[in-house]
Amino acid sequence: MAKVVVVDYGMGNLRSVAKALEAVGIDVKVSSNAQDLKNANALVVPGVGAFGDAISNLNKLGLTEEIIKSIEDGKAYLGICLGLQILFEYGYEFGKHRGLGVLKGEVVRFENKKGFKIPHMGWNQIWKKNCKNMFDGIKDGEFFYFVHSFYVKPVEKEIMASTTDYITEFCSAIEKDNIWAVQFHPEKSQRAGLKLLKNFKKFIEKN
Repeated sequence: MAKVVVVDYGMGNLRSVAKALEAVGIDVKVSSNAQDLKNANALVVPGVGAFGDAISNLNKLGLTEEIIKSIEDGKAYLGICLGLQILFEYGYEFGKHRGLGVLKGEVVRFENKKGFKIPHMGWNQIWKKNCKNMFDGIKDGEFFYFVHSFYVKPVEKEIMASTTDYITEFCSAIEKDNIWAVQFHPEKSQRAGLKLLKNFKKFIEKN
């Protein structure tokens, strides 16, 4: 079984993510210990909340460098919601904050538009773009569950695995080398979410 660490940096309900990973047969450890991250086969970084708080917490726990090193070493990485956003260079929630800088681009807020509520919350469709294995067995236009007010704007358009329409067309998933990251919540997305996590399990085993 793949040994996967769900990174605990004090942002969000990690137990539901861990349970969903366990449901598809992944051996999971929830940890905030840098040594556990070093020993893992793969990392899952979930999270809900503010970009700046996330980076601050990772820095305080001494996890920032270990996450970057794990990605650079080619370990499989799955980012969920905030775990997608922190991969980028800058986020603009309550000021400008530097992210991990693993991917080029920024994280911006939805513009206010009449008839649309922020945060974007609930079920919405993903439209496949440059996906490789992430959405195997998942139909184009499948519904996933979202909760967010900010979205990523990658410089490299070819890493966009899917887009979603809400106020604007935005990047809802990225797939680049050993990095998978999604704006939606697979652990709240029922059958489609579990299928994506099964695909991630295969990806770890091949990686």
